[in-house]
Amino acid sequence: MTTLTALAPAKVNLFLHVGPVDAEGYHPLASLVAFADVGDRLTARVAAGLSLTVGGPFSTGLDGEGDNLVLRAVRALKAGPGLALKLDKTLPIAAGLGGGSSDAGAALRLAARLIDGVGEADLRAAALTVGADGPMCLNPMSAWAEGRGERLTPEPRLPPLHAILVNPRVPSSTGAVYRAYDAGPVVRADRPEPPTDWSPRAVIDWLGRQRNDLERPALELQPAIGPAMQAVARSSGVGLTRMSGSGATVFGLFVDPAAADDAASRLSADHGDWWVVRTVLGGDLTAEL
Repeated sequence: MTTLTALAPAKVNLFLHVGPVDAEGYHPLASLVAFADVGDRLTARVAAGLSLTVGGPFSTGLDGEGDNLVLRAVRALKAGPGLALKLDKTLPIAAGLGGGSSDAGAALRLAARLIDGVGEADLRAAALTVGADGPMCLNPMSAWAEGRGERLTPEPRLPPLHAILVNPRVPSSTGAVYRAYDAGPVVRADRPEPPTDWSPRAVIDWLGRQRNDLERPALELQPAIGPAMQAVARSSGVGLTRMSGSGATVFGLFVDPAAADDAASRLSADHGDWWVVRTVLGGDLTAEL
């Protein structure tokens, strides 16, 4: 019996500009999104029915029942036999890394390979049921995201960026962060002009002139993010420190890969209770998907 596996890579918002909530309760946004070479892992095989088992270091609190995003996405296909799915959860939960949406995207890609008759239109429709991150996580690649996150423009010019991801092992509720954002000064979801130079150093400098509009409310609600940001910012050779999405994960970008290696090692040694990962953002993940 054929068993397939796929990476569900971590999604990082290199910047995130958020506008005021609209009449339907959604926030327009502009973001440049990159995917990491680390993430959860999905395994699938054809079965009589649909099932999901969850394991891994961050599986506590997750199960294969109810409204799990993986099950929601696969159920939306309404085609073919069932699947037995296994999720190895290695990304923190409520971390601003699009983990649940990326898991759902990986499950859909596996379903398309295992179930006859599932086409691109079916996958896109199912991905939309997951939420704003669903479409971008279906085919994870560097892209500009606009509208509610569903308007995607691939950005092949983004170079691989050496990075570290740091999470102080605290959750950050997306809904609560957006509500806190609405209660404070709200700006607009402006999409900046792209850089004229796409070398890693120039891109990092350009990103430094952008922002994550959710950092302020996330820090107010979850103060533990602050020390993580400060620790990453003190790393030798770091060119940019920023929070991803609605938090609580912080990323640091480096031009020198050795500096990124050293920063990850030092932070892991100094903060054994944090989740610290060395990664590359924006590389070619085709072989892993």
